[in-house]
Amino acid sequence: MPFYQMLCIAAHYPEYQHLKQLVHQASSHVLTNGGVVRRFYNMGTLSLPQRMRRHKQYHQIGDYWMMYFDASPRTLHDLNAIMRRDPRVVRWTMLKLGDRVEDMVKPPAQTVYRYSLPLRKTSASLQTPIS
Repeated sequence: MPFYQMLCIAAHYPEYQHLKQLVHQASSHVLTNGGVVRRFYNMGTLSLPQRMRRHKQYHQIGDYWMMYFDASPRTLHDLNAIMRRDPRVVRWTMLKLGDRVEDMVKPPAQTVYRYSLPLRKTSASLQTPIS
């Protein structure tokens, strides 16, 4: 299953129940269709870069949040349809981060450990290891 990142800007409401329901709806849709939700990030309430119109309403403040998940392309298509219809969503985007686990996991650093002995000075100005 491909690995995705979804960034969502939700309409700001004084109570956070609306945001909680939106996050629960998105994550439960992924889980019920065989996907895996890896993590969430709540980026907080921020003013939008410009006034945005969605579902016949203008928004100047939004709640930003991100969800990382694995899902099939069909689940992704259905999740896009859910976000499009939901009046709590101002904007959203989904990015494909990788197809396989190997695309997301960084290989260990290539380090070379060389054991060296401390050097001492000799009268012949040659340096020899201390044994």
